[in-house]
Amino acid sequence: MKKFLAALLALVMVFAMASCGSKKADDAPADGSAVKSGVEDGVLTIAMECAYAPYNWTQTDDANGAVPISGANGEYANGYDVMMAKKICEANGWELEVIRTDWDSLVPGVQTGLYDAVIAGQSMTEERSEQVDFAGPYFYASIVCLTKQGSPYAEAKGLSDLAGGTCTAQIATVWYDSCLPQIEGAKIQTAAETAPAMLMALETGTVDFVCTDMPTAMGACAVYPDMVLLDFTGTDDDFQADEGEINIGISMMKGNTTLKDAINKVLEPMTAEDFNALMDQAIAIQPLNQ
Repeated sequence: MKKFLAALLALVMVFAMASCGSKKADDAPADGSAVKSGVEDGVLTIAMECAYAPYNWTQTDDANGAVPISGANGEYANGYDVMMAKKICEANGWELEVIRTDWDSLVPGVQTGLYDAVIAGQSMTEERSEQVDFAGPYFYASIVCLTKQGSPYAEAKGLSDLAGGTCTAQIATVWYDSCLPQIEGAKIQTAAETAPAMLMALETGTVDFVCTDMPTAMGACAVYPDMVLLDFTGTDDDFQADEGEINIGISMMKGNTTLKDAINKVLEPMTAEDFNALMDQAIAIQPLNQ
């Protein structure tokens, strides 16, 4: 009886192993890549805040090439990210779908396959690169500050001139986590949930200055004429940041080499001048309420 049971158990294990092996083979993508590209249906589904001008924003019509926001009746997305996404889709013959979500949901959403990629002004930081893969860069963004006319910081020539000031930046960004702490004695306030909230904190006098990137600052100055852009680039008294904190990339699920390669094929021939020219177009059409 014992020999019979042992033989029966061995037979069950063989079938179980064969079954597991078969499932693994069936689940693997046909092209042999680590994960499916997500664009097998001919649609590139991307996520962004739609509230981070001039990278992306929400508007109520399709003016200037805006595209519908999925599930948001009568609302459209536009901005540099949308312009770049349209270029990528056109080159690959894909349709474009835009999903609106908050900043903290971008990385988890792409990790779980809720959308194919994030095109939302994300820095290609080492920490993010451990969680997702990046294509790009698709923009090079220097780090700057904004203050207001008449502020004691309006004539600042370097970080040392900002010492002791109250400040903030958007939550979960290198501006808040890495840059503001470099200012000696800075009175860092609670992080703003969104870029518009960050700018409103400055406009209402809640803080003396904010830290952001150049496109966001340029867009802000177009909307708020009383804001002053502080750019310390090229001085010895500037923010210290690595390339990943300045380079802006397009994130996707780890191992999605098919999508990454297809996007990079579009981005690689583009120069910094090409990126800047497209960003200038986005700033020029940015609604004043963003």
